[in-house]
Amino acid sequence: MELQDRKMKILQAIIRNYLETGEPVGSRTISKYTDLKLSSATIRNEMADLEEMGLIMQPHTSAGRIPTDAGYRLYVDHMLGSERRQVEEMKSMLLQKQDKLESLLQQVAKLLAVNTQYASMISSPVMNRNKIKFIQLSQLDDNNILAVIVLEGNLIRNRVIPVDMPLSAEQMLKLNLLLNTNLCGLPIEEITLGLIEAIKRDAGIHTQIVNDVFDAAAEIVRSEEDLQIYTSGAKNIFKYPELADHRKASEIISDFEEKQALSSIVQESLADSSETGIQVYIGEEMPVASMKDCSVVTATYDLGDGMKGTIGIIGPRRMDYERVVSVLRNIMKQLPELYKTNRE
Repeated sequence: MELQDRKMKILQAIIRNYLETGEPVGSRTISKYTDLKLSSATIRNEMADLEEMGLIMQPHTSAGRIPTDAGYRLYVDHMLGSERRQVEEMKSMLLQKQDKLESLLQQVAKLLAVNTQYASMISSPVMNRNKIKFIQLSQLDDNNILAVIVLEGNLIRNRVIPVDMPLSAEQMLKLNLLLNTNLCGLPIEEITLGLIEAIKRDAGIHTQIVNDVFDAAAEIVRSEEDLQIYTSGAKNIFKYPELADHRKASEIISDFEEKQALSSIVQESLADSSETGIQVYIGEEMPVASMKDCSVVTATYDLGDGMKGTIGIIGPRRMDYERVVSVLRNIMKQLPELYKTNRE
């Protein structure tokens, strides 16, 4: 069912007001509640049309109006349609930004390898703190709910949550209000057991759905699937006699290209970064076994909004540390501005 914009705004105002107060809603209340600037007489005419369409009803004579199930359904479908469009637009925008960021990081890795004549690596940024921006629950079918969870940095994840029976429009709306009122803007690590229990109590028979939403949010934070590592200059390793032994070089290049081993360098660098943001691992200090004859200098870059990543230069123990540190410091300063320019 399609409604004229004015009728939809009046229906929305009736439903929101009724959800807040539990009392039938009159035309005078609506005239104060909306920005339509309509007279009470005009609002009464529109309400009469909505009643005739079966979207609102008058519980008893002289009372205001309350929404019917059909009214709730139209309201929720309209609300979810708008939210879905916003989420899809956000996804499209983020994919474009992600492509631009990936291209930027690859260029930085190549530039570092050329300028230093060593091997280079750079990780995609990870979120240092994960705040919940919003959660949207919607009914997929009688047995499943779709949970869209948006975290700080506009990281979006979808989870399908099974349910024993479909939820009514009012139940779904109340769950969305409950979750977002309590969780929006809150870092996940600050969600306490006490808060979870309080939300469960308010959720009544829908405690399992709340549980599943929390599990999904925690799983997103634990997941490392978004960590990408871009490398360049692996062949530079052969330029140094102490690393040019075929077996040694093959092991180093294999770890370098597979990138799994490099993630330990990234994680250690992010966890242990000093005030300067620079870390130096020499020989046996290396967290990767195949690189014990190498040195690695890493820097932590910060793009803002809690987004941090690692830049690294890998070379022989006799690398030019002073030059490498200088190059990394320059990149640390330039990368946030390059990222900002690349987004626009």
